[in-house]
Amino acid sequence: MLEAASLHRNERAMGKVRKAAIEGWFTWEGEAALIGTRCRACNTFFFPKETHFCRNPSCKGTTFEEVRLSQRGTLWSYTDNRYAPPPPYVAKDPFEPYALAAVELAEEKMVVLGQVAHGFSLAELEVGMPMALVVETLFEDEQTEYLVWKWKPLGRSAA
Repeated sequence: MLEAASLHRNERAMGKVRKAAIEGWFTWEGEAALIGTRCRACNTFFFPKETHFCRNPSCKGTTFEEVRLSQRGTLWSYTDNRYAPPPPYVAKDPFEPYALAAVELAEEKMVVLGQVAHGFSLAELEVGMPMALVVETLFEDEQTEYLVWKWKPLGRSAA
């Protein structure tokens, strides 16, 4: 395992570019954060970003402020994915099942779905547990390491 981690670091050192798998949805510079918007009229938060009209049915707002969303939340629900998703999603070959978490953000009180961080299994998850946003590699090619946000159980170490 240590050799694989060292190789991964060396590949980055040899010039691999780190890039968001979904541009504009999150940042990993400084502290990792999802990027959303807040309606200036009603203060409702949105993820992914809203740019045209407020999705709150009782608001007619059309102006939004870009905001960094909470980096922590509570596990609202979870499941696992045992089947390779169809393109354009890029999956490992052979496919490796992974856990998915629906996390209610601490400040915004909205639920955001994401993969669970590498090394954590379904057996380690419990509804109501605290979770933290992390950024990990989704996949790589010869030139680029594509990054995505994931959810990590707080107070637990990866297997």
